[in-house]
Amino acid sequence: MDTIPDAADAQEAVKHILDVLTLTPDESEPDTFVASSYRPPWGRVFGGQVLAQSLLAAIRTAPEDRPVHSLHGYFLRPGDPDVPIVLQVDRLRDGRSFSARRTQALQNGKPILSMISSFQVPAEGLEHADEMPDVPGPDELPSLVDRFGHIEVPEVQHMLRTRPVDLRHVEGPLFIEPGPERVASQAVWMRTTAALPDDPVLHTAMLAFASDYSLLESVLRRHGLAWNSGLKTASLDHAMWFHRPARADEWLLYVQHSPTAQGGRGLAQGKLFTRDGTLVATTTQEGMMRPPR
Repeated sequence: MDTIPDAADAQEAVKHILDVLTLTPDESEPDTFVASSYRPPWGRVFGGQVLAQSLLAAIRTAPEDRPVHSLHGYFLRPGDPDVPIVLQVDRLRDGRSFSARRTQALQNGKPILSMISSFQVPAEGLEHADEMPDVPGPDELPSLVDRFGHIEVPEVQHMLRTRPVDLRHVEGPLFIEPGPERVASQAVWMRTTAALPDDPVLHTAMLAFASDYSLLESVLRRHGLAWNSGLKTASLDHAMWFHRPARADEWLLYVQHSPTAQGGRGLAQGKLFTRDGTLVATTTQEGMMRPPR
């Protein structure tokens, strides 16, 4: 499959994401799919893309009456956007209420991601959820274009023009400068930059895609660092629990916190809320974070 070309604008960027989330069955191998990549500014495959693709491959093999409720994945190698991704699914279990699938995302025969996802027949039971913090709404915060549109650097202008997800930081972004306070928490409003089709499975996949944005920034903020500080970073693993349905093209508040950093690694936790305060997903990610020598 061909690499998805650069997008001309945000609308086309979302279309390209939809293209990479369209999996092609491998007719020669059961439960195997092939996918393309889009080219993010940093040159290697975006981890959230492989998470979403691996999840979609698992969903394609799971019973239709069992929505996904969790995924746990390890990033094993950096992905090359010019090489097709082969997604192999193992049907680990189909019980009376739960199903489990393992997805291996492969390039050149080697895994770049290994993920297990779990599915459950909808059921009634105990109900409670954390409350969303009181923060300014997305309409009260500047967009990335508002913040960085004046920077006449081709790479910056390209990023602003072709971003598939709109991010609005409550405490301010960390792309260029560190935050004013060394705190281990932040909140970011996010949604896709264009409307998505009315397919609940696609919105679930896009939640997984977007959940890889900005999560490790809670570690950076705690140590007074920005992304351009020379820090070497890489996502090591990612876990996500899906609590309630949500649309990825409507504003979601991503509340993030880092409880610890040590050994050249930082741990971050996140909660995704709809604008009306409904907790829809929880995430955890550990990343390699090595300061410049």
